[in-house]
Amino acid sequence: MSVKDETNNSLLQETVVEDDATPLKKMIVEYVGNKVKPESNEVTLEMVVNELANEFEELVLPLAEENWIRGYHQAMEDMTEGEKLYQEQLEKHNNDQNDEE
Repeated sequence: MSVKDETNNSLLQETVVEDDATPLKKMIVEYVGNKVKPESNEVTLEMVVNELANEFEELVLPLAEENWIRGYHQAMEDMTEGEKLYQEQLEKHNNDQNDEE
């Protein structure tokens, strides 16, 4: 399974730019380029993520877990805020109806 199967994130299709790259970034891009051998000779973020996931999952897995946890937490906060706003609007509506009577 590739990252592309799970998401349609256009950022993953961007070519990694090596201008002013750190030594680690240069090493990773060179390694992925030699391993994947893209026809265009351009390494994309998707290629890097896939290789890291395949060869260094103990790095990628905690990042993915943290991202999932943050997303879940944000969803719960959004749901709580939505319920609060709904209750406020319902209360306002009920008060307006009572005032009309």
